[in-house]
Amino acid sequence: MTTTLDRAAQPAVVLRPARLSLTPKTTLAGLLDGAWWPYSRDLEVELPALAAVLDETWGRITRVSVNPSRWPVVPRTVAVAGRVLHVGWFTEQDPDKLILLSYTVGRWDLLVIPPETEPAAAARLMTAAAIPGSVLAANVLMANEAVIGRGIRDAGRREASWEDEGGACMSTFGEPFGRSALPLSANGWR
Repeated sequence: MTTTLDRAAQPAVVLRPARLSLTPKTTLAGLLDGAWWPYSRDLEVELPALAAVLDETWGRITRVSVNPSRWPVVPRTVAVAGRVLHVGWFTEQDPDKLILLSYTVGRWDLLVIPPETEPAAAARLMTAAAIPGSVLAANVLMANEAVIGRGIRDAGRREASWEDEGGACMSTFGEPFGRSALPLSANGWR
């Protein structure tokens, strides 16, 4: 049996808006021109929305370069609004960076925030990558965020532990003091 698919009958692909933060136009040149937070690791799905936004802002994007270590499949081309966007890859390129090229306007480097990143961490990264004149590279921003995230998680665990112990003070040996271990005050109250 042969099955024929009518492409016109298939639902159109809905582009989700690109989650993007761009450096404001300024004379200060930094290492990054902003950040992009894709919804998935599928370049064929994610690049059309990114290119649509950037075409309006920066001009027509013609080429994209990625490090293949972060993308399971790197297509040679991606269809974008009736044209073709060429995709290349380089293992020497920072894995957390996307390079965009245009014949008319030039080159832009964007930090790529992993899709699974928590929203608060993504917001911090998008803000940091869009600071005009910043000399922090993509890998440095990601390393800094890992440290910040670890600190936030550790503080949350300490606070949860504090609450689980009823807010009890800890002895120097890591054991909570009981009420009977607290010294009596001058009026006899604990």
